[in-house]
Amino acid sequence: MGDAVLEMYVRYRLIASGQVRPNKLHRTATEYVSAKAQSKVLHQLFDEEWLSEEEKAVALRGRNAKSGTIPKNTDHSTYRYSTAFEALIGYLYLTGSEQRLDEVVEKAVKIIERKEDNDDAKK
Repeated sequence: MGDAVLEMYVRYRLIASGQVRPNKLHRTATEYVSAKAQSKVLHQLFDEEWLSEEEKAVALRGRNAKSGTIPKNTDHSTYRYSTAFEALIGYLYLTGSEQRLDEVVEKAVKIIERKEDNDDAKK
């Protein structure tokens, strides 16, 4: 559930911003919902102690859940943390915590965009 909700939020945000043409939407959205990006976001949220204890517990349960297969394009740790972030998003959505869901997604977008800004500055 969390991956679908996050994908919807990201696509809506990109379309609403008017910065992405429809044919580029998928490629741009992938930068926000990739396993690597989600893992980075969750690590930073943990490092900043930004999540409530309940949210952290949900994410950790998601991280520890057994998954069938791991995609070839990512490592085991990254995949588990991205799954944990998706579990958190799904939990917030399913419990009707819309305001907190908005806050978490907004924070995630800022973390990802900050990384892109840092990458651009290095070039």
